[in-house]
Amino acid sequence: MSAEENKKIIEEGRAVLGIELGSTRIKAVLVNEKNQPVASGSHEWENQYVNNIWTYSEEAIWTGIQDSYQDMARDVKEKYGVEITKLGAIGFSAMMHGYMPFDKEDKLLVPFRTWRNTMTEQASEELTELFAYHIPQRWSIAHLYQAMLNKEEHVKDITFMTTLEGYVHWKLTGEKVLGVGEASGMFPVDMNIKNYDEKRMEQFEKLAAPYGYPWKLHKILPKVLLAGEEAGRLTKEGAKLLDTTGKLEAGIPFCPPEGDAGTGMVATNSVAKRTGNVSAGTSVFAMVVLEKELSKVYPEIDLVTTPTGNLVAMVHCNNCTSDLNAWVGIFKEFSEAMGIQVDMNQLFGTLYRKAMEGDADCGGLLAYNYFSGEHITGFEEGRPLFVRTPESRFNLANFMRVNLFTALGALKTGMDILLKEEGVKLDKILGHGGLFKTKGVGQNILAAAIDTPVTVMETAGEGGAWGIAVLASYMINKEEGETLEEYLDNKVFAGQEGVEVQPDEKDVKGFDEFMVRYKEGLAIERAAVDHLLSYDR
Repeated sequence: MSAEENKKIIEEGRAVLGIELGSTRIKAVLVNEKNQPVASGSHEWENQYVNNIWTYSEEAIWTGIQDSYQDMARDVKEKYGVEITKLGAIGFSAMMHGYMPFDKEDKLLVPFRTWRNTMTEQASEELTELFAYHIPQRWSIAHLYQAMLNKEEHVKDITFMTTLEGYVHWKLTGEKVLGVGEASGMFPVDMNIKNYDEKRMEQFEKLAAPYGYPWKLHKILPKVLLAGEEAGRLTKEGAKLLDTTGKLEAGIPFCPPEGDAGTGMVATNSVAKRTGNVSAGTSVFAMVVLEKELSKVYPEIDLVTTPTGNLVAMVHCNNCTSDLNAWVGIFKEFSEAMGIQVDMNQLFGTLYRKAMEGDADCGGLLAYNYFSGEHITGFEEGRPLFVRTPESRFNLANFMRVNLFTALGALKTGMDILLKEEGVKLDKILGHGGLFKTKGVGQNILAAAIDTPVTVMETAGEGGAWGIAVLASYMINKEEGETLEEYLDNKVFAGQEGVEVQPDEKDVKGFDEFMVRYKEGLAIERAAVDHLLSYDR
């Protein structure tokens, strides 16, 4: 759409705003009626480690939201010469999980405990056994139960608990609600009723009964809403909180607040069954939309839902490109030592493409990219390693190839459970993130790892802030009976097919051969963790 058309949409209050609170950045994206971004703003922030807890303060949350909103409003003024007073709809998203409990005075009882905290191991294990359903440490119910096990004083005073975007949404609208995708990271959701699992809710109530608390779990959790439902409207107090200049009017409708996993699925058009996406950067995770429940509990697989309540298997790995980037940095140092200045994009591209000349199985080389622990393979700490035998084919192509393969090694371990043990069917996977920037490399290697066609969009997508803006737009612009899948296909991604590659049979076989070596070599990684102390100890 033209700048004049976008200006008119903003002036008439038809533009839609999405804001996502990520781990290091809060981003605001304004979209027009074709879901095209017309303005954006952002705010950088960092979590704090306070009293052994990873947290963000309430002040930091609101300062960040207000700053990102004002940055977006400045972008609008500079581009279109107008100021925002009305909006068609608003949506908020944030990093999933964590723990924010409040008392009857609406006071936060303990500092926000983020997804990053690994302090709920006992609760995670006991609830997983009780529910016969994997409850990761970062889930809200694990945090609550661990606080109960620890006999924390605040637990008796809880009247409401939520996650980060649920908290922001509540303060802006007065509504204690969550989108089903985010709710599924608080407590297990029944995909048939698209609400909290009633049987497991009863199991928890029995477990909690001896503690004698005055609350019941179903009373203190947010109400669950589906994509497309209205989740409240901006109050006068909320308008002043969001826009400190006082120009924004109250009454704007809000879509259900969603987690970053859900907005990532929307932003990559991966909400339909038999589809999925892989995000590969510093960490790597896959989201696969299932047709039915898995046959048993797997500690390697988390279960959440799409924003419409369909079951999603999530394979999350802590390590992906950090070690690969470190090796590229070594090549940069070498080039500079030789008096050659190199462009980093060119260097990455050259080295990545070189990997495609290597042997299918990396010539017998082995590497581990474990900067930190990796739960899928059972490591609480990591040590990056490169190992070879005298007979290995040690050359640059194989060296780069093995470092690209190992970036997806832990992910393949989890994906093999889904695709080979559970027989999950996948029609396509969409890849996004830094691993896929060099055309035809990361994409082909992922296709080989999971033996599935992989699509990469020409544009890497606008990320989760755009995803939640699209969900807000869907709420007000959908036609009668139009599903989210149909809306994304017809109104958002029409004509954006991207580039698809099919798995190469030789590469698939080579990756499987590498994985035999990878699994056998985990004993080497274990020895390194046990005997090689961290440098800063």
